[in-house]
Amino acid sequence: MIKCVAIDDEPIALSIIQEYCNRYGNIDLKCFSSPIAGMDCIRQTNPDIVFLDIEMNSHNGVELAKELPSGVCLIFTTAYANYALDGFNVDAIDFLHKPIFYPRFEKAMEKAKRYIQLAEKESSSGYITLKAGHKNIVVCLKDVILVEAMDNYVKIFRKNLPTVISQITMKEIETLLPDDSFIRIHRSFIIAVPFIEKYSNRTVYLYDFPRPIPAGRKYISEFNNLNNIIKTQ
Repeated sequence: MIKCVAIDDEPIALSIIQEYCNRYGNIDLKCFSSPIAGMDCIRQTNPDIVFLDIEMNSHNGVELAKELPSGVCLIFTTAYANYALDGFNVDAIDFLHKPIFYPRFEKAMEKAKRYIQLAEKESSSGYITLKAGHKNIVVCLKDVILVEAMDNYVKIFRKNLPTVISQITMKEIETLLPDDSFIRIHRSFIIAVPFIEKYSNRTVYLYDFPRPIPAGRKYISEFNNLNNIIKTQ
């Protein structure tokens, strides 16, 4: 089942997307005429695809797109063709010009499905794609030493490579990281098990990282299980 969210302040436009999703099949669609409510739903559910109108009374879709979680496949819907370039500048996978006809909708969905399948393949092969600014960056998981929370962003420290700052929550990135290689030991830190140098009490020391990482009380059980995890590496 493909999880989708549609945001458009025109009820007719939402009904058309709903009709096309039903016709396409295997889609769980949530529709919102309120951009604020729609963005809240996106942050909470992390859908596969977002249909987003650009020109709305209270919000601009291009600006909202910059707040989408990393990995979400974006399809813009608008009556204004001059916004197409803006759409692709925020890595939209496609641009549907209103009035939208089903064959064009179907083509966009097929393109989105290929994007989703590629992302899943990357993850299983040791890579993840993250949004950094307006661009997507492919990160090799073997290079990642530590993930640190920064409000609704994360800072990813990599061995001998620049850090990556991505607009994604710790909860979201935790779902992208394999359990056998990464462990969350603090509300603000996820560490890469292969980079553990030593640990004592409730502190972890990592290779190629200058400072010790504390373990939070909430994650004490995960911390205590480090010895078993390291033995399996």
